[in-house]
Order: sequence, then C-alpha cells, then structure tokens
Amino acid sequence: MAGSEPAAGAPAAPDTVKILIAGGFGVGKTTMVASVSEIVPLRTEEPLTMASLGVDDLEGIEQKRATTVALDFGRITISDDLVLYLFGTPGQQRFWFMWNDLAVGALGAVVLVDVRRPDSSFAAIDFFERRGIPFVVGVNGFYGEHPYPPDDIREALALPEGVPVLLCDARERQSCRDVLIALIDRLIASAVTS
Repeated sequence: MAGSEPAAGAPAAPDTVKILIAGGFGVGKTTMVASVSEIVPLRTEEPLTMASLGVDDLEGIEQKRATTVALDFGRITISDDLVLYLFGTPGQQRFWFMWNDLAVGALGAVVLVDVRRPDSSFAAIDFFERRGIPFVVGVNGFYGEHPYPPDDIREALALPEGVPVLLCDARERQSCRDVLIALIDRLIASAVTS
C-alpha cells in the first residue's frame, strides 16, 4: 500500500507497550503515573464529596481529598525503540467496571500495594491472575517507610514465587522507573519462554 512504508532513511517508530498501574483506593496510582511520566499526565481526579461517605472506605487514608474517576495516563520512553503508555486505573469498587476496558491491549501491570491496607490489593491481583496478564507488585512506602520485607508481603498476599515484589516510593521517579523495568524484564522473560 502506498504511503504505509517509512521513507528510506527515516527512523522507525518505536514499539509501544500499554501498561496498567492498578491497585486499591488511595495506594498511589495517580502519584506513580505523575512521578514517572515524561509528559504532563492526563488525570481525571475529582474532589471527594459527602456523597462518597459510606461508599468509599477512607480508613487509613482520611487525608485523601480527591480521587480518580476514570483513568490516569502518562508516557515514558525506555529507549529509542520502546515507549510505555501508562494507564492508571481507578481504585474504588464502584469504578472497577472500567478495568476490563482499560485492560484491552495491556501487556502487563504494576499492582501497587499499601501495607497499611493490604486487603485493598486483592481485587487487582485477582483481576490480573484471572486474565493471565503478567504483573509485578510495587509496595508503596508511604512517608518513606517500608515496615515489612518483600518476602513477608509475598506471603501476606499469597503471591506465587514468579511475581516480583519490589519496595518503591510512588513519589520518586527513579523508584517507579525501577518497578517498570522489573515489569518489562518479566514480560521479556515470559515472551522468550513461550
């Protein structure tokens, strides 16, 4: 087809990979996308209102003032050949219906975990396990603290040995980049063995 081939000498477009950043309500998904994105991230945050009282569980995150109501979107260039498109999922149960659409075309995911509320992570872990989407677990250290080692977190979340568990800080670009690189390494390893 005429015009579909790049001009001779023109650089090839990089491969793009869709990655989901998922987890429970208030675990740091929006913060992670914002800290690692090389573009100004698209956010769909809205203020929490009185209407969410009794619907959204704020236990342990009482200071939270806004919430993602659709998705977050960011981009990070890993190399000249590889660009990641990051899609942060909403965390509240009332928005989980969107996860199926957001997961279409995703090659992998980061499940963020807040050790103060580990039970908020089970739905995301189950979602990716059921769909066979490879994921890594990023343990977001709120206030810079990581009170539990990765092996304890793996056991508490009943994760298989093959799922990497990484301590991170969603506010720090380098930390989030390391989690994404671990996910890319897992995706490459699974592609080689299949």
